[in-house]
Order: sequence, then structure tokens, then C-alpha cells
Amino acid sequence: MRTDTKEIVCRVAYLIGVKKPTLESGYGDECSELLEQLAADREATVIRYLCKIRTALMLKFKRTDYILKYDYINIDKIEWFDSDNIEQLEKWGIQVILPNKLAVDYTTHINRLIAEHINDCRKLFPDWLNWEYIKDLFILPKFTNEENQKFEFEKYMENLPYYPYQHYIHWKPKDYGNLLYKDGKFIEILYKINGDYFGDKSKYKNAVNDIKNNIYDFIRSSYKTVIVVDCENSDVYKLYGMLKNLNGDELEKIDKIVLYDDVHTTDGWDYLEHFISIPVEHIEVERITDYKSLVDIKVSTGVCREFYRNDVSSFILLSSDSDYWGLISSLPEAEFLVVVEWEKCGQAIKRAMETSEIYYCSLDDFCSGNIEEFKRAVLISALKERLPDLLTYNGKGLARMLFEQSRIEASDTEIMNFYQKYIRTIMLKVDLEGNFSLEVKS
Repeated sequence: MRTDTKEIVCRVAYLIGVKKPTLESGYGDECSELLEQLAADREATVIRYLCKIRTALMLKFKRTDYILKYDYINIDKIEWFDSDNIEQLEKWGIQVILPNKLAVDYTTHINRLIAEHINDCRKLFPDWLNWEYIKDLFILPKFTNEENQKFEFEKYMENLPYYPYQHYIHWKPKDYGNLLYKDGKFIEILYKINGDYFGDKSKYKNAVNDIKNNIYDFIRSSYKTVIVVDCENSDVYKLYGMLKNLNGDELEKIDKIVLYDDVHTTDGWDYLEHFISIPVEHIEVERITDYKSLVDIKVSTGVCREFYRNDVSSFILLSSDSDYWGLISSLPEAEFLVVVEWEKCGQAIKRAMETSEIYYCSLDDFCSGNIEEFKRAVLISALKERLPDLLTYNGKGLARMLFEQSRIEASDTEIMNFYQKYIRTIMLKVDLEGNFSLEVKS
């Protein structure tokens, strides 16, 4: 069971200038930390202030023009423009005030400033989302053309209820209800109006509160809880997505995470401990032969050791392997919560857990759209390993190879975004001694 996230729409709402009380009431419950980050982000706030000015200009265009023409004052002295916002923009070196100019001049000027600065906000949005579609909402094409400005003004005023919170964006207005209600709705419409389709719901779907609360209740009722991971039968990116989307205060009650890893799994497991606050014990399980993994045996003996020697009363077990039912049924004194990948977990083990009243949930229920920093670290590390042989690769082919090697499921858009941001921008550096090296932009 999953529900839509609000992180993408929260960002868009902030950038277009939606008022703070509306932001807090609409997104505060889920995105309070994100709103604080956006408010502290200079590039985001620059666009926010400029968009607020543009919307005020369009709503009060004629009255603004009259005052500028006959009262000989600038917009920072007009009540429907936020003088504090304008003052801050000027302090940041962004000239907003135009002496002796009319409203049409300000409209052109503000549109130009937005076009110049909007790419600074690219970093606010994940690579899996098409940035060009987002950017198009902010940039008015041919903004120096007065006829085009007039067309946009008239379209805006005639369709004001269809604009999100009545703030101007560049689009063909239509009654979609609240465009910025939730991420799923917004992304579906955004791609549709661009003649495209977005099908990966895992990027904006998250586990419902009932699932999260069941995990919290399990942790709270335990004397000592350990997360045990069969790395062969778990997805590291989905696991990080689960941890990322659970309450940090609740996770602090977990004693540690034990990773039982095999040589054939992704390098992503090596990075998990750098992105979470829970202590991680990473156990590399060697193979006696290439054909037989010993991970399941190590997990079983490790759980027994934690239970009998270290007084661990409860285990959150991550694996879709039915073999672990032997472990669970052999330790009736221990408490288990099992996290599986839905399609990899058979019906027999699900029925056994239901019959024994052992709670289980799916890793797939947790949102994977907000784990960019983790995936990026794994990919860039893999890229750096290939720098000595870089000239033997095709750049686009290398990008696809890195995603496959790291076992990251991604769309063509996400792969090409990585190529554009990190492979095409590789730089040749020369140190003071004249030695050459390649540097990846991070």
C-alpha cells in the first residue's frame, strides 16, 4: 500500500512564489525539513522572489503601469510588490529596479532574469525527472516580444483559477484541479502536456503510514533490535529508500545493521554506512567454490549468535528467500519482522508468515525518488575507477555500463542526465609539477 509523495510539488510551489502559510498548510506535514532547506537555498530563493514579482506584475499590470508613469516611483515603493524581497535581490547583485521604466519594461526584465537564473535550480530536482519540462514552466518564450507578453497576460487573466494558487507559470491552462496537490498527479500532467509519459510510480509512491507505524511499533516494543540483511536477496537502493523514508528518531532505537554480503553483489553495499546514522557491520562472506554462496548459512548463524550472546530480542530481516523460514521457525523466542521484495517472494513463505502472525512488508512500497545522493556516490565511484581507461569507452555507452554494473534501474532520461552532468564534464587537470589527471565534477 502506497501513497503519493509531495517533494516535487513542494519545490515547484516554493519556486513559483506560493505564500508561506499556504506552503506550510499544504506541504508542512511531510516536507517541513525540505521547506527549511529551500528557504536557506539562495538560488531557489532568487527564483522565488523573481516569480513573485512577475505574478504581481501580471495581476496588477495596468495599475503598476499607471503608477510608474505618473507617480515617478519604482516598484519597490508599490504596495503589492514585496520591498524586502527586492532589497534582498539587489544585495545579491541582481538588479531589479529600473529607473524611469514602464510595466512592460519590467515584465521583459523580470522574465530575462528568470531565464538567466532558472538553471541554478536544476540541482533541486532529481535526475530521473525531465528538467526541461520543469524549466519550461518558468521561462516565457520570446519574452522580449510585446505581443507575446500580451498574449500570456490575457491567457493568464482569463484562466486565473486554473493556475496553481493563481501564480503564473508558462503552460496551457486547463482545469486539472490543484496541479500541485501531489507528485504523482503533477508528474503525470507535466509529462502529458509535453507529449510524454512517465511510468515509474516507485519514484513518487511511498509506504502508507500504517506500514511505517507497524515498523515503529515493532522497534518500540523490542528490548534490542537489529536489522539483518541478506545482500544477495535484497536491493541496496530500495533498502536506503526505506531507511530514508522512515522517521530518524525511531531508527535511532535500532542497535545496528548487519550486512551479510557476497562477492557478486553490487558495490553499493560499501556506501550504505556513509549515508545513514545507524551503525553498520559489513560482513563479507567468502565462497569456497564459485558455484555456492554461504550467505544464508552466515545469516542464520549470525542471527542465533546475536540472540543468544548479545541479547538481541528482535530482528528486522531483509530477504525474499524462503529458506529463512527455517531460521524464523527455529527461534520462536525471538521476534521477527520481515521485509521482502514483492515479486521475488513466493506465496508459500507469505502464507507461512501470515499463519504464524509474523508481520511482513515490501521494500517496493517505499519511495525511491529521493535517494539521488546515494546512487550518485556509487556511480561516480564506479566512473572514477574507469578514468585511467577512459579513452577506450564511448561516453554514452559508459554511462549505461555504470548503471548496469551498479545494478541501478533507471530510465533513458536518468542515464543521459548522468552522462551530461558527470561524463561530458570530466576535466583534464595539470598540477604544479606538470602531471596530468582527470577530474569528475561532483
